[in-house]
Amino acid sequence: MKRSAEERAIYITEFDQSRLEELLDQVNTEDSRDSKHLRELEDELLRAEVVEPQDIPADVITMNSRVCLKDLDSGEELHYTLVFPGDARLEDNRISILAPVGTALLGYRVGDTITWKVPGGTRRLKVKKILYQPEAAGDFHL
Repeated sequence: MKRSAEERAIYITEFDQSRLEELLDQVNTEDSRDSKHLRELEDELLRAEVVEPQDIPADVITMNSRVCLKDLDSGEELHYTLVFPGDARLEDNRISILAPVGTALLGYRVGDTITWKVPGGTRRLKVKKILYQPEAAGDFHL
């Protein structure tokens, strides 16, 4: 997965960073077949600008954010909520942070384009709108 055209700064809250680092520590102790995705998430966390929850821009995808995306190839509009693995339910469009698209979403902003390789080629999604962001709603510890 990559940032569109150039590496863009991503933002993450201190709270999300702490919980994601704990998750990575827990998953890394298990023999995971998804080690590539875990490394990508670790890389995202390392390069992210960490801010207080109340200081995160309202147009940034954080954990538990519900977003509206547009598939730039099919034109389809998609709605996803970015969640921790235990809360993931594909049938409810609740995508795990450990899924490739989940890792890709973290820290993106409205207007950004996400590009990543899938078995059938490349997918491109544009972040159209943040439908719900916990921090913007005052829910700092979701």
